[in-house]
Amino acid sequence: MGKTYRYIRWFGELSLGDVPLVGGKNASLGEMYRELVPKGLKVPNGFAVTAEAYRDLVRSAGILPEMEELAAGLSREDLEEFARRGHRLRELIYQAPLPEGLPDEIASAYEALCAECGENADVAVRSSATAEDLPTASFAGQQESYLNIRGTAHLLDACRRCFASLFTDRALSYRIDQGFDHFRVALSVGVQKMVRSDLAASGVIFTLDTESGFRDVVLVNASWGLGENVVQGAVNPDEFFVFKPTLKEGYRPVIGRKLGKKGMKMIYATGTAKVLTRNVAVSKEDRRRFCLTEEEVLSLARQAVAIEEHYTRKAGRDTPMDIEWAKDGITGEIFIVQARPETVQSRKRMDFLEMYSLERKGPVLVRGVSVGEKIASGPARVITDVHRLSEFRTGEILVADTTTPDWEPVMKKAAAIVTNRGGRTCHAAIVSRELGIPSIVGTGDATVKVPTGREITVCCAEGEMGTVYGGALPFRVETVDLSGLTRPRTKIMMNLGNPEEAFTLSRIPNDGVGLARMEFIISNHIKVHPMALVHPERIKEGKDREAVEELTRGYPDKESYFVERLAEGIGTIAAAFHPRPVVVRLSDFKTNEYASLLGGKAFEPVEENPMIGFRGASRYYDERYREGFALECRALRQVREVMGLRNVIPMIPFCRTVGEGEKVLAEMAKNGLVRGAGGLKVYVMCEIPNNVILIDAFSRLFDGFSIGSNDLTQLTLGVDRDSALVAHVFDERDPGVKALISRVIEGGRRNRVHSGICGQAPSDYPEFAAFLVREGIDSISLNPDSIMKITLRVLEMEKELEEVV
Repeated sequence: MGKTYRYIRWFGELSLGDVPLVGGKNASLGEMYRELVPKGLKVPNGFAVTAEAYRDLVRSAGILPEMEELAAGLSREDLEEFARRGHRLRELIYQAPLPEGLPDEIASAYEALCAECGENADVAVRSSATAEDLPTASFAGQQESYLNIRGTAHLLDACRRCFASLFTDRALSYRIDQGFDHFRVALSVGVQKMVRSDLAASGVIFTLDTESGFRDVVLVNASWGLGENVVQGAVNPDEFFVFKPTLKEGYRPVIGRKLGKKGMKMIYATGTAKVLTRNVAVSKEDRRRFCLTEEEVLSLARQAVAIEEHYTRKAGRDTPMDIEWAKDGITGEIFIVQARPETVQSRKRMDFLEMYSLERKGPVLVRGVSVGEKIASGPARVITDVHRLSEFRTGEILVADTTTPDWEPVMKKAAAIVTNRGGRTCHAAIVSRELGIPSIVGTGDATVKVPTGREITVCCAEGEMGTVYGGALPFRVETVDLSGLTRPRTKIMMNLGNPEEAFTLSRIPNDGVGLARMEFIISNHIKVHPMALVHPERIKEGKDREAVEELTRGYPDKESYFVERLAEGIGTIAAAFHPRPVVVRLSDFKTNEYASLLGGKAFEPVEENPMIGFRGASRYYDERYREGFALECRALRQVREVMGLRNVIPMIPFCRTVGEGEKVLAEMAKNGLVRGAGGLKVYVMCEIPNNVILIDAFSRLFDGFSIGSNDLTQLTLGVDRDSALVAHVFDERDPGVKALISRVIEGGRRNRVHSGICGQAPSDYPEFAAFLVREGIDSISLNPDSIMKITLRVLEMEKELEEVV
């Protein structure tokens, strides 16, 4: 490798400053190989054929005049003519002889790489345009890549094909949109030793959340086999989220994981020189298990953070990264094979929030992974073949099995995109983010369920899962300028149950989460009664037993399923708002609600009035639920001690007596949650008149109160809040209810414990929020859609109080 070349540069000779010479992709590989491999990062070695080789090819072959003529006036209006010219441009370059000396240099460098990596080494041959991966040129994948290339003859042919791919239809279309001169862009070729991920797994990493732009997480996508399927959206991959701040502190914060379907994998083809890779079906067993261990996920996250920190230092600004990785199935080692700055979310204004919401819903046609947070309506256009793209009309919603870069000229005309296959980092997802349009990927059967011509609404504003509704549904868009907002003295917190919305909602100005509803996570993400997981043999109904077996498949045991799923749900919310406090209310289902969970009927009594029955604190120390409560405690310990999210504050609901409070605290301590240990605070809901009457006694047991105005009103006025017959009597603004709330706030102040409210009233009634401020409450927790309105009212109230003083 000490030989001097005219057209060849080894990765060890390159850095980020060499983009004009070898393009963004190769310059980045060189930067990592030079700077980060010595620090422990693993990057396969290789070399770049410089962009000067491409320029000399065009010059020496004398093809530039015809190329310029073909490119002159190029327009996508006539797609057939556009494709014809693109094909001829590629043909001119592919058929041109390589510049003198270049074949010998490529052969020599390949021999040197084989000497290092093994005879007849398999290499990846990738295009690296000199205007690719720049801050203003963010589409990757415009040119071609070739995998499992062996031997000098095949390598030279792959290099020719890469040079020609500078004029793919998608690259031409992109340069037209970006205003790039076709002949001021050149192409370098990267030749890199392959990682045998065909025998293991591969995927992509982003050092932010690709939907909300939340910067404190690493998103890892993974699937079996070579990584092209993940990038192209041919598979629904596994997905993992890791929280960066506590990862850097030495914790193990995998705050979310989702098992992908992973229906196929790309492997090496054998027995033919023409077909170098092929897709095969993944076994049922492999589809049902994650293709990475937790330790491997954490290792990838640490490497991603190291890459991001390095690029941030080099750029002098925050630089989130888009990274490709591969695991070698022979050695078990994990390698980074590409890295580039992320160029969609990192360029968005973080001080400006746009919130979409449906005004009504329609029939659900299909669901899948939501990309973006917008809503769009329009007529559907099902495209099953790339040759039918000319049928697509501007403003239609593209419905396809999957998309590739060849589809990009049409995707730019779409109001939204829906695909059968793909995950959060597939091609369709990446392009739709670039274009700022909603997309739903991985639906499974959209091309069957959504017919061409039907008016549909694509909604990505309801969390992690997006929905395609029938009909053109009305929706609204609210915009919030987050810059320069004054914060009130009264803490304005948020009521939140759905972890899928946490990253986005955390951007609304707030002081933390005053109520995170554990029961939402249990009912939507776990679905099984906790005791049914402790004693599955007691599940009576056969269909429930089958459902529980399917849900818990792949976990060490059924209890671990509950603990991990609950911990990840809580952990996601806690991470989104870190380091602000997140108050997590322990499970507060009523017996009829518990019974509706899988396996629940075997463990729940039938009550005439569950609202004031076996609920809240009374369950936690009772033999009928004690083991279930232990699982809740294990999940909280995992969040605080394993993930390092110590901003979580558990809160006890419906604690009827001081004696109950003591029993629950003792039960928590038995399960490793000792109040005061490791800074652990424990709050209690104040929603029973006895909590108010004995406020001083309860203050000795707990670190804070959160007023549950719904239940407190119910029990003060003697109104069943579920009864429509007496609904007209139910009013949190009743003088008696307000008198009790005033006593709680005053008692908290007297005992120097926190007082807050998490009931519905301040969200519904601005005048009620003003009353709370006058009384001196410490925090008001609101529904997300009320926060900005009530914040402004609180600021007004605080100003009025200052003027009175």
